Amino acid sequence: MIFALLTFVGTGCACRAKKVGGPDNIPVAEAGDVLRDVNFAFDSSQLDATARKILADNASWLNANPSKNVQVEGHCDERGTNEYNMALGARRAKAAADYLVSLGVAASRISTVSYGEEMPLDPRHNEEAWARNRRAHFRILN
Repeated sequence: MIFALLTFVGTGCACRAKKVGGPDNIPVAEAGDVLRDVNFAFDSSQLDATARKILADNASWLNANPSKNVQVEGHCDERGTNEYNMALGARRAKAAADYLVSLGVAASRISTVSYGEEMPLDPRHNEEAWARNRRAHFRILN
């Protein structure tokens, strides 16, 4: 009985502590973002059709707002070494940035950075979380 009570209390506290926004205690993206993230397949920096469509929408917004600069952040899931994930994150950011340039966004308005696995969007350790964490995120700089 005491074990069950402690388990319930401990679980309740942990759930409240983790709830930082969004459903299922998953951190939410920056409020008010107008540029959408693109996701990648496992161990890949290739842009699929969905990613290209999102990037086309992002490029349209950037081309309509020429005073805005953007930083493309490359992210990975937690699998792989830190070194490998930093390099993969850099390739993902570059792929997204290069596609934006191909759609008419001036390269001088785009910077890239890799965070590898260090800044997961979804902190869980399962396929769904890993798929969400394999992404290029767009941060408007000004």
